[in-house]
Amino acid sequence: MSVYGTTPNTFEPLKSPDFSRYLISRFFFIITLTMQATIISWKVYDITKDPFSIGLIGLIEFVPAFLMAFYSGYLVDKADRRRLLLYSIIGNLVCTGILCFITSNYASSKFSQPTILLGIYGVIFSTGILRAFSGPSSFALVTHLVPKNMIAQATTWHSGIWQVAAVTGPAIAGLLYASVGITFTFYGMLVAMAIAATGVFFIRKNSVIVHQQKEKFLLSIKKGFQFVWRTREVLGALSLDLFAVLFGGATALLPVFADKILHVGPQGLGMLRSAPAMGSVVILVLLTFRPMRRNQGRIMLACVAGFGCMMIIFGLSTEFWLSMFALFISGMLDGVSVLVRSTILQLKTPDEMRGRVAALNSIFIMSSNELGAFESGFTAKLMGTVTAVVFGGCMTVAVVITTWFKAPSLRKLKY
Repeated sequence: MSVYGTTPNTFEPLKSPDFSRYLISRFFFIITLTMQATIISWKVYDITKDPFSIGLIGLIEFVPAFLMAFYSGYLVDKADRRRLLLYSIIGNLVCTGILCFITSNYASSKFSQPTILLGIYGVIFSTGILRAFSGPSSFALVTHLVPKNMIAQATTWHSGIWQVAAVTGPAIAGLLYASVGITFTFYGMLVAMAIAATGVFFIRKNSVIVHQQKEKFLLSIKKGFQFVWRTREVLGALSLDLFAVLFGGATALLPVFADKILHVGPQGLGMLRSAPAMGSVVILVLLTFRPMRRNQGRIMLACVAGFGCMMIIFGLSTEFWLSMFALFISGMLDGVSVLVRSTILQLKTPDEMRGRVAALNSIFIMSSNELGAFESGFTAKLMGTVTAVVFGGCMTVAVVITTWFKAPSLRKLKY
């Protein structure tokens, strides 16, 4: 029977006080990160007017996160996951405060624009290190907060809260930036990040099981790789997401589209960044009441191909409403892929290996998102902004076609 067809019902995990606290914390943490990404991408583009400088944000965040991912996975499997998540959120709170100072009117009058740009890149590098720990510890913590028979339902909430925050964050960031300026917008982010830290702090310590990991670091990481390699469903889903989003992501270039092509400014940028997550929220609500019960592999492949097609439409669009529509539908299609992948990972991974598998998953996600942002900025520099997005969408469709014929096990995936 499909995991979506099992009892208990979708709202059952919310009866756990610790899981509810976790969701509140996750909401405010993600809303801050998405607000921050929106404002910083616009600020960097405003300083440089160069799409490559926006793509460079992704590369700078990816490098430390990638280098630290293997150690973070090892540490998550042997340490207190709640404490690691709390420390990473507090670290992000500090980074948000530094960004607030760097981008404030006071700093802008005291420092040159190259100095401000260098400071922003330095903080982004630090958040990349923190991200290596926050993602795996968050993923691994979920199963400690609900009974085992509620993992699928908890995963739906875990993904859904992320999407709701990803919708809300950019929209609020754009509105606040336009109405009260960048400094007061960052003050709001500091409050939201403090709420996130408070939520994790009040999760009961006895809810989290700490595994006594006695394996050496390299052996532990090797076992994580072996598990992913041997579990074909996990490997196939992660690989498809990696290559499809690596080529197909247009998010990094949204400031260019908002400024040069659609002429909608920072408010429009916030709406554009919110549109994909808004689509994901809609599809997650629909899947809550009309769950997928079969052919999940075929559905996922079709959705990723559709995602690539929406990127082509977005790249060619010169109308704000059409661009919003393309991004909204792309979010719906991507939401299906995210939910299938997340459910597979939660159900297939033993608890004592969740940190390492989540770390590998974060590498795939970071490779697709952050390297995808760099790829978008680089190809936009070479080809032009519109051509780069259309090329990426075509490559995404090509990846799906290749996967359909070369990976029949993924096409036949069911759970």
